[in-house]
Amino acid sequence: MPTSAVRDIVILGGGTAGWMAAAAFVRVLGEACRVHVVESELIGTVGVGEATVPHIKAFNNLLQIDEADFVRRTQGTFKLGIQFVDWLRVGETYIHGFGTEIGRNLGLLPFHQYWIKGHLKGRVQGIGAYSLNTLAAERGKFMVSASDVPPGSPLANIAYAYHFDAGLYARYLREYAGQRGARHTEGMVREVVLDPENGHVASLRMESGAEIQGDLFIDCSGFRGLLIGDAVGTPYEDFSHWLPCDRAFAVPCESTGPPTPYTRSTARAAGWQWRIPLQHRTGNGYVYCSRYVSDDEAAATLLANLDGDALGDPRPLRFTTGRRSACWNRNVVALGLASGFMEPLESTSIHLVQSGISKLLEMFPRDGFNPVLAQKYNARLAFEFDRIRDFLLLHYYATERGEPFWRECREMVITPELSEKIALFRDSGQFYRNAEEMFGDVSWIEVMLGQGVVPNGYHPLVDQVPEPDLYRFIEGVGKTISNCVEAMPMHQQFIDRFCKADR
Repeated sequence: MPTSAVRDIVILGGGTAGWMAAAAFVRVLGEACRVHVVESELIGTVGVGEATVPHIKAFNNLLQIDEADFVRRTQGTFKLGIQFVDWLRVGETYIHGFGTEIGRNLGLLPFHQYWIKGHLKGRVQGIGAYSLNTLAAERGKFMVSASDVPPGSPLANIAYAYHFDAGLYARYLREYAGQRGARHTEGMVREVVLDPENGHVASLRMESGAEIQGDLFIDCSGFRGLLIGDAVGTPYEDFSHWLPCDRAFAVPCESTGPPTPYTRSTARAAGWQWRIPLQHRTGNGYVYCSRYVSDDEAAATLLANLDGDALGDPRPLRFTTGRRSACWNRNVVALGLASGFMEPLESTSIHLVQSGISKLLEMFPRDGFNPVLAQKYNARLAFEFDRIRDFLLLHYYATERGEPFWRECREMVITPELSEKIALFRDSGQFYRNAEEMFGDVSWIEVMLGQGVVPNGYHPLVDQVPEPDLYRFIEGVGKTISNCVEAMPMHQQFIDRFCKADR
């Protein structure tokens, strides 16, 4: 890498975001920059980001991390998707399975277009029967992509992510970064010193009296945003009029059986409850709107719906969903909670950290801090936050539940972008991915259908396939998927064979 004017990178805050940044910087930038992490053990981390999306595999590959070692040391399990319980109405369940396609495309059209015709005539199974990830998740099966299967086999390209202990993951990355030269200072910041000429952060003055200077400062200080907010005054854009949940309780519980290869999200009267199975315990939480349920009621609801005995008292968390108006301001770049908060409904928190890091590395400043880099970086991050917001909003808006909280969600004025997506899909099952937005066709199709947004029609080219051929095609795809899932081992068997952790 060419020599950069940025020589010293100071990361304020450890946790998942801080140590992900440190690990990536020491791996990619090497000796071109010095990386220094400043954190205090007196400041706790939120630590609810225990579920991920498949993008994290690219991050681990960048670090050249051994997958089995990583899963063992973080008490990890594997994740094929997210199960949504009671979201459309009580008693209805669907799975948002990961992957790049449902079934198999035919001609110019994706599989789901043919499925819509069969569905409207009552001739096919639910869409999940034609998704390897969804069917495998339902049956508790898991394996990584196979190399000894014919080209085009669904088993040759299995998309998956991980569940892991966020604290152990941060510790794992801290060790990784430290072995590659990252410095670490423990202590509290007393004062942020600004350069009087340009307003950039010049140094962090510690309670110990030490002063830590840097060229580029990464703010991973959590909701407070000590650098991006307090020091350089970057406003926060509030999304709570679209995503009204503002509090959460989190508590681990004992495992009561083999871990499921999916995260579970169960809708409650005033929000939703997560369940994340690890090897040594299960993570749980209740995300809720404080205008519709008291803290005591929320904690009681969470504790009453655990699979096993609680391993502590529920830990409270207060938040405002939204993002900074600029994640890069002057010589400060915010990551993690300092940059914004998207509730963990679709496990996007760690992805947004990863995305912020990768985009910063793509646009890393060489000859000072040219505003054009920051402007483009901020535009890309804002776009990603906003499109994730719309995807989360879909879950709340498309519901038939009757409680006051859900009625408010169903009756809210949604964003124009989401309104357009719903209208297009309801017309003929079509969806078009917008540039770099995180969630693609499969995700939107599965959640739209799961939330009751059923197309009124389908693409006219579908009618060019004779109906007997169409149903034979759909049936054949279903049999192929079912046979592939049958050949997969159980999730627990796969873990026991390849990456079982020391409990």
